[in-house]
Amino acid sequence: MEDQQIAMLAGKALEARKLSYCPYSGFAVGAALLCRDGTVYTGCNIENSAFSATVCAERTAIFKAVSEGRRDFAALAVAGGKRDEESPTDYCMPCGVCRQVMAEFCSPAEFTVISVKSTGDYRSYKLGELLPGAFGAASMK
Repeated sequence: MEDQQIAMLAGKALEARKLSYCPYSGFAVGAALLCRDGTVYTGCNIENSAFSATVCAERTAIFKAVSEGRRDFAALAVAGGKRDEESPTDYCMPCGVCRQVMAEFCSPAEFTVISVKSTGDYRSYKLGELLPGAFGAASMK
């Protein structure tokens, strides 16, 4: 991916973070999912007092895309940190459940996960690096 494209995706993740509903943890997360055709879907974390009903920003973005018929994804940027901080002070990584959802829809060798502190400060990984040996459709045979 080009730096300009990563910066755009990082910016969208940072903007989505502002929409987070996180009254319990105070940890706001935004995500931006890039489809191969250039379409971007954003998501934020949405907490619930019954914590198991909480959904992460990454899954929100992916589920929005899938619910609109998209299945061909290139990259996802995620930005997270304390709600009262203007920008994240550390890199936020997707949780295990989000990594498993990504494994359902994305190529481990081609899909890029970008952990964002700012549009110019990020770390980039291939999904296979974050979830080696993932359980997937082939595991069901």
